[in-house]
Amino acid sequence: MKERIQKILSNFGLGSRRTIEKKIHQKLIKINGQIVSLGQSFLKNEIKCVLLNNKKFFLKKNTTKIIIYNKPVGEICTKKDEKKRNTVFDKLPKLLYSKWISVGRLDINTSGLLLFTNYGELAYRLMHPRYMIKREYLVKIFGKISKKKILTLKKGIKIGSSISKFYEILSINNQKKNKWFRVSLLQGKNREVRLLWNSIGIQVNKLIRISYGSILLPRNLQKGKFIELNSVNIKNIFNSVNL
Repeated sequence: MKERIQKILSNFGLGSRRTIEKKIHQKLIKINGQIVSLGQSFLKNEIKCVLLNNKKFFLKKNTTKIIIYNKPVGEICTKKDEKKRNTVFDKLPKLLYSKWISVGRLDINTSGLLLFTNYGELAYRLMHPRYMIKREYLVKIFGKISKKKILTLKKGIKIGSSISKFYEILSINNQKKNKWFRVSLLQGKNREVRLLWNSIGIQVNKLIRISYGSILLPRNLQKGKFIELNSVNIKNIFNSVNL
């Protein structure tokens, strides 16, 4: 059965679908010596050689790997940076026949759990809103908060061209100035947690992601370190997105 080239290459760990599609638009991918077009379909056994950014790749099916990385504040979630800032990819283990794909991103001032995998379809499903994967955060805020504002955040606020809202909001202390909340979302738009609080006049002082779906950030995992998930956890993640 033929599949679209962006899906095939993503599943072999050569990048996310979005990244592959961008490279196709830029005419940076050749299959068997020919430049490919977006949506072009192949049988997997038809593909003898992939040329990506002038580097040769031979498709070899790898064992699915997933790692948890505890991102510190100050690192960015791109592979390369013109300003030479530290990126989350700098400390990841090397892969021989594929690449790490980030499951979503965290902004430079947000710390906590990041998932990486070498299986493109898994990354795609974990990020897609259709699969309703819950992301949970600890948030330290500054400003007056009322029950009405909490209700507004749960009911939904228009940000950009779509409605954003928190699935859950739980207060975990009651200090006068700085307050901590645990919040969760069922999607992962850019800077969504901060934008939701900002929309009601509340400043976010600290933001930490503590879970993604069934995966929790281990308490003993130091910032800037990673651990690889075992087969049981990987199977549970696959089941959560019907793989």
